Amino acid sequence: MQYAKVIEGIFQSRPNRFIAIVEISGMPEQVHVKNTGRCKELLVPGSKVYLSVSNHPNRKTKYDLIAVEKQRNKKSPLLINMDSQMPNAAVEEWLRKGYLFSPDAVIRREVTYGRSRFDFFIQDDGKRAFLEVKGVTLEENGVVMFPDAPTQRGVKHLTELMQAVSKGYDAYLLFVVQMQEANCFQPNDIMHPAFGEALRHAAFCGVRVLAMDCYVTPDSMELRQAIPVCL
Repeated sequence: MQYAKVIEGIFQSRPNRFIAIVEISGMPEQVHVKNTGRCKELLVPGSKVYLSVSNHPNRKTKYDLIAVEKQRNKKSPLLINMDSQMPNAAVEEWLRKGYLFSPDAVIRREVTYGRSRFDFFIQDDGKRAFLEVKGVTLEENGVVMFPDAPTQRGVKHLTELMQAVSKGYDAYLLFVVQMQEANCFQPNDIMHPAFGEALRHAAFCGVRVLAMDCYVTPDSMELRQAIPVCL
């Protein structure tokens, strides 16, 4: 998936989870943050960020903060896409190319099952599958983790996926790692132990847990290859 127009800026501050102050061409500008997670390890004052430019005349802000260069000791910066809407768009593009299911699979977005709305429902040669997507931006020394904040919604999704498996559906949880150079994925048990416990139980019950890293540029992101899931 690709953005129409992207420019560079320097991150200054984040007054609230929706808004950031970014220096653009030497002037501070208020921009929309397309990720309501904490992202404290990413949005560090002085970091280079990338902004998509909107041409919508009724918007309060002209720019969306979509990516950041994470500084690392003795290594080059790691480019991370942090747009929370990008993983689903990239996964749909990937699925429609015939990955995971056949090229003839019928793919639907935002389908309700039980008390949850899953990102995708796929019908393929008699199989019926739900697929939920989680974007991952938290990285430490090559290990990527989810979540970066407690997520009761994520636990509920896992419970519903397990119920779907018990009713004869296939079920997938796909962690989209919004960067390259990831060695493995693991649940962030320190941040939310209940999510890690639910993820391991879901895998035991037949939910297929996958993680894919991404090829990221300042103005695009696409799924690249599978990485190990360490439960």
